[in-house]
Amino acid sequence: MAQAPAQAIPAAGEQAGRRPGTPGRLSRWVQHRMNARTARKLRKGKGTMMGMDLLVLHTVGRRSGRPHATPLAWFPDPEAGVDGARLVVASGGGARNPDWFVNLTARADQVSIELAGGEVVAVTPQRLQGDERDRAWERIAAAQPRIAKYQAKTERLYPVVRLVPR
Repeated sequence: MAQAPAQAIPAAGEQAGRRPGTPGRLSRWVQHRMNARTARKLRKGKGTMMGMDLLVLHTVGRRSGRPHATPLAWFPDPEAGVDGARLVVASGGGARNPDWFVNLTARADQVSIELAGGEVVAVTPQRLQGDERDRAWERIAAAQPRIAKYQAKTERLYPVVRLVPR
């Protein structure tokens, strides 16, 4: 009698068919719930959490065309030379860039941010490169060492994005 080939059993926390380094269904569900809760607090005027300034990034899905709202920590950008420019770091997403970053780069003309109290501002995203990225990263890591610790745990270099008001 022939035996059926053995199938690999997913490791704890993995799901069959999921790419390694990506969040699973439960993790995504928790993220969506926490993002919605954080966005509600931000709209009511609470613009900080865990010592970080927050904004809600509005993007449009690159494939679905659906709107997405993602709370993110932001950092001032004195090098931009533009009032209201902010820096964000694409630190989530595991081994790959987070979905919001991919959507932001695919549909850069449809990006806006929502600030504490509900003010929505259309922005142009600019991915920083080279020395400019390195200088921005140093300021971000000094302001929020927790993000630098996350960066040290992955081989992926976190993108830094400047959001410039239009």
